Amino acid sequence: MVRIYVAGHRGMVGGAILRRLEARKAAGEALELVTRTHAELDLTDQAAVRGFMQAERPDVVILAAAKVGGIHANNTYPAEFIYENLMIECNVIHQAFAAGVTRLLQLGSSCIYPRAVPQPMREDALLTGVLEPTNEPYAVAKIAGIKLCESYNRQYGTDYRSVMPTNLYGPGDNFHPENSHVLPALIRRFHEAARDGLDEVVIWGTGTPRREFLHVDDMAAASLFVLDLDKATYDANTEPMLSHINVGCGSDVSILELARMVAKVTGFAGRIVTDPTKPDGTPRKLMDVSRLARMGWTASIGLEDGIAETYRWFLENQGLFRA
Repeated sequence: MVRIYVAGHRGMVGGAILRRLEARKAAGEALELVTRTHAELDLTDQAAVRGFMQAERPDVVILAAAKVGGIHANNTYPAEFIYENLMIECNVIHQAFAAGVTRLLQLGSSCIYPRAVPQPMREDALLTGVLEPTNEPYAVAKIAGIKLCESYNRQYGTDYRSVMPTNLYGPGDNFHPENSHVLPALIRRFHEAARDGLDEVVIWGTGTPRREFLHVDDMAAASLFVLDLDKATYDANTEPMLSHINVGCGSDVSILELARMVAKVTGFAGRIVTDPTKPDGTPRKLMDVSRLARMGWTASIGLEDGIAETYRWFLENQGLFRA
């Protein structure tokens, strides 16, 4: 019996990973899944995390818990973004080690890479330049998470791995009108515009930045694929101080192209207007996913199909997102 603790199981990514693990368990795998809500366990509380790890003694930890948000949220709450994410990573990774956990997977973000990095972004671009100012505090915390894992591996021989997803979307996303990421924010905005019969929708920025989007179910599949890799394969495709693995679909679209896709899915037939007075963020963010592809995994859910599925989920759960 393998005891797996999924930290952040109520989030979009953690929830998708948990669903996949539950399906494995139902199919006969000898798994015991351990979860705690934020009310039950505050991961920024060192003593609470220590007590939990010592009592539960999981065999494997999947760290999907994080404070996340879009440009507006990152700009408005930089102190919370760096503090909470650093504390979560430090507490979970160190206390997992102290409780004898030798296998751990932590999820990061593509924002770890410099703003002016060559595209697509390779893993070895880490720490080669200046970060995007709008999300630097969050990025610094996520870089620290990678280095925590690598440092424990080097000093103690643990097997702590990191995966860096591109922009994620899907069922369970946050559709808050101000604090959500770009794709769920657009889905909500275009849905409300279509519902209210508006003539136009204004999107932030120039519409020219290009972004890559990965469905959360693909991310869950990739996460467990990397976790399940035998150590020899993982080590052969990484380096001790460059051990993280990019996860994405390998293609991108402009924000304006994305907005047109969302308009089509939601049935909005009006004008799409850009607002160049609002920040664009990084000009382009496309992951080089060749490292993961060499190990045998590629994404399978197309963007328009994924948006349509996410919109159906949004329609079925609108009561959760009223401002």
